[in-house]
Amino acid sequence: MSTIVSRLDIVQIFCEVDDFCNHWENLWQQVPQLASTKGERRSTCRMCLSEVMTIVIAFHGSGYKTFKEFYTLHVLPGWREAFPNLVSYTRFVELMPWCLMLLCCFLHTRTGEITGISFIDSTPINVCHNCRVHSHKVFRGRQ
Repeated sequence: MSTIVSRLDIVQIFCEVDDFCNHWENLWQQVPQLASTKGERRSTCRMCLSEVMTIVIAFHGSGYKTFKEFYTLHVLPGWREAFPNLVSYTRFVELMPWCLMLLCCFLHTRTGEITGISFIDSTPINVCHNCRVHSHKVFRGRQ
């Protein structure tokens, strides 16, 4: 199965994501933080956020239908050398929400120039049972 991931340069993606994360962390350290509460436990993770983000980005270009299939069949057996601190699938899913905000910021910095040209998916969506198609009134009268 030839997937887009096999043609992606994971090292290049990781380097760009890691540079972004390091820059973000430096900026984060300059902002005054709230004092931690007494007795607060901070557990450290074996994987860094940039590794988690790289795997999430690679999944979206992989062609796999589910993340579980991608992680268990592609990442765990094949990417152990690139990511020596890989965690189990269950633990990785727990880590994914921690990288969401940073991933959105990273992807926002990678947007291209706005040209005014937009693409729209015109795939019809069935909104009611076929026997009620003619009585559906959402866009009736608008051309």
